[in-house]
Amino acid sequence: MPNMSLKKNPMPSQEPKVRATNFLEVAEGYTREIAIDEAQRCLNCKNKPCVKGCPVNIDIPAFIKKTASADFEGAYAVIAASSALPAVCGRVCPQESQCEKYCVRGIKGEPVGIGRLERYVADLHNSTHDEKPARPVSNGHKVAVIGSGPAGLTCAGDLARKGYDVTIFEALHTPGGVLVYGIPEFRLPKAIVRQEIEGLKAMGVTVMTDMVIGKVLTVDELMGEYGFEAVFVGSGAGLPKFMNIPGENLIGVYSANEFLTRVNLMKAYLEGSSTPVQQLKRVAVVGGGNVAMDAARCAKRLGAEEVYIVYRRSLKELPARVEEVEHAMEEGVIFKLLNNPLEIMGDANRKVVGMKCIEMELGEPDESGRRRPVEKQGSEFILDVDCVIMAIGTSPNPLIKSTTKGIDTQRWGGIIADEATGRTSRAGVYAGGDAVTGAATVILAMGAGKNAATAIDKQIMG
Repeated sequence: MPNMSLKKNPMPSQEPKVRATNFLEVAEGYTREIAIDEAQRCLNCKNKPCVKGCPVNIDIPAFIKKTASADFEGAYAVIAASSALPAVCGRVCPQESQCEKYCVRGIKGEPVGIGRLERYVADLHNSTHDEKPARPVSNGHKVAVIGSGPAGLTCAGDLARKGYDVTIFEALHTPGGVLVYGIPEFRLPKAIVRQEIEGLKAMGVTVMTDMVIGKVLTVDELMGEYGFEAVFVGSGAGLPKFMNIPGENLIGVYSANEFLTRVNLMKAYLEGSSTPVQQLKRVAVVGGGNVAMDAARCAKRLGAEEVYIVYRRSLKELPARVEEVEHAMEEGVIFKLLNNPLEIMGDANRKVVGMKCIEMELGEPDESGRRRPVEKQGSEFILDVDCVIMAIGTSPNPLIKSTTKGIDTQRWGGIIADEATGRTSRAGVYAGGDAVTGAATVILAMGAGKNAATAIDKQIMG
């Protein structure tokens, strides 16, 4: 019997006051009974509208049908046939704007909790299966992958399964890209990322860290003296943007990238960390996306007494996931909406002591379709803070562009690549993920890596 409840089963979670003091995962996951009950809400539509919202084309009704009948391994097999990182995607993908957006159950109620079910199935498999995937028979061809984020990992995994000798070149000392340096432990436990990477290594993928392509080696050298027949560039968008307002070079001003890297990758919250964050009391996070929410929630967990989200539009225009906004509010983050910074103020020692802001009001829509924020003259005020975190976006690092011949790029730095194949203007070089689109979602990057792997295989194998 289908479950015709209009509401999805809520996700069991830590209590807000408890979780705001630790870095343990907030969401605790469905139980077996809850997962089956939620799966039974699926109508198993013949035309599968939810699938068109999935960038990696998981057969969603098929995996949910198996979950509803408690065939969890069968469900995992369906997901794994299309997705290289199911436990990751079940946690961080914006399902509400992708697969769940098209769920028929969402017309008169809430959509099926597709992401929550994917997480349950993946976690159950990972907790009951410790065998590593088999190493495929080599086909004698070698491909280089630059970057070990979701695009690079997906491309590498798909090619390795086809027998390619794949080497991943990662700039940092730990593989995982944004999955390890950008997303906090309380949203994505790093043990999950390590497990996925170990699976790739078992299939024969070589992972080389501390390899800044463009400095240590160039793309030209990889395709020349090192003999790689194709290169996939999935180097992400790690170059932070700033507002270019006075005071951004003061002590106590961070880019969100630096702040989150210190916290997530360098474990700044642990006693004795080699890269500690200054003692926080009053923190302003400028921006309204998921990165801003992550930074604000991390600041709260580091002991800040007051944490503000300063965003120039209203709650309706906030680009972050609804779930992340709700969690931030529950944990005590204060939202200063319709406000914009004008200047960061410092003392004689060049330390942050405040931020001058101005109130905004919404005017006519701009080119993005959102109403343009307009300053309210005479509404300036000082926000009393000792730390400012800029979370207003990132762009691709220009290093590969500046050291590689024949790769066309956008004015803002993104590599120009065919959406369906990842092909760039240089033969044999493919690109995808944030290096092409600018900062986007994990699942979109995975989709790009998957498309590029298919195109690379066709190029090499004819």
